[in-house]
Amino acid sequence: MFDMLKETTDQTFEQDTAEGVTLTDVWATWCGPCRMQTPVIEELAEEMNDVKFSKMDADKNPETLSKFGIMSIPTLLVKKDGKVVDTIVGYHPKAQVKKVLDQYVD
Repeated sequence: MFDMLKETTDQTFEQDTAEGVTLTDVWATWCGPCRMQTPVIEELAEEMNDVKFSKMDADKNPETLSKFGIMSIPTLLVKKDGKVVDTIVGYHPKAQVKKVLDQYVD
């Protein structure tokens, strides 16, 4: 995992995603599609310096999943200045995820 993918938790999520455009990859170790999505997010993290990327283990952070109604993984939560502006559920290729993020980057 690259340094750009900070691990976030129920306790740190709001602070970690309070400013700018952020993408949080909600995943689990047992989730096959999550393992496919991770390299896509890592590539985007290297390429998109104007977005902060993080990962959240779904099994260890039930409060955040409940708060945002996350029922399936992988789920990518996109926030801008602390507010959820988009939710991407299921595996998506790099171009699709980038297209979503580009809408929110100034």
